[in-house]
Amino acid sequence: MKAVIFGTTTLAAAAAIGLYVWQSTSGTPNPCGTTAIAGSTIGGPFELVSETGETVTDADVITKPTLVYFGYTFCPDVCPLDSMRNAQAAYMLEDQGLDVGTLFISVDPQRDTPEVVRDFTDNFHEDMIGLTGSPEQVRAASRAYKTYYQAHEDDPEFYLVDHSTQTYLMFPKTGLATFFRRDTSPEEIAATTACFMGQLT
Repeated sequence: MKAVIFGTTTLAAAAAIGLYVWQSTSGTPNPCGTTAIAGSTIGGPFELVSETGETVTDADVITKPTLVYFGYTFCPDVCPLDSMRNAQAAYMLEDQGLDVGTLFISVDPQRDTPEVVRDFTDNFHEDMIGLTGSPEQVRAASRAYKTYYQAHEDDPEFYLVDHSTQTYLMFPKTGLATFFRRDTSPEEIAATTACFMGQLT
């Protein structure tokens, strides 16, 4: 699997997609963590198809603090591991009485029908929302979130897809709060998310 960790490994790479470390006007680091970001253009309106077959917008599915991830269901390792980690973080937050959503957006619309996406997300969290759509809809959502994906269509059935692997923490009213790298643990995601929820909700 050639999954690409895009824009999350170093500050220079992050700057390439418009992310930078947030600091307050006093120059002190954000207490919620060093990956907090501000002033970026990550996120925005999209229209996709939900795992129930309904057309939905970002406003329909990001109704609370939400962990947003772009991947695909045929992914042999990265996407299942990242989705499980995000689900674990959500369960940890639930144990603290905090309501957080998890969202999986497919970058493989050719294979990922609503039914396929639903079966995939149901493996990780009963409330994880899976989204797919037409190639145009998926491309527009990916552009909004500054993600990368590229299918290797050397095999029409078993091809792999290179893609970025950051997870975004999005809020309904304020948008992007921060992002998480692949090596971020569920405990760290839960703690950082709880911190932002204390600031922004």
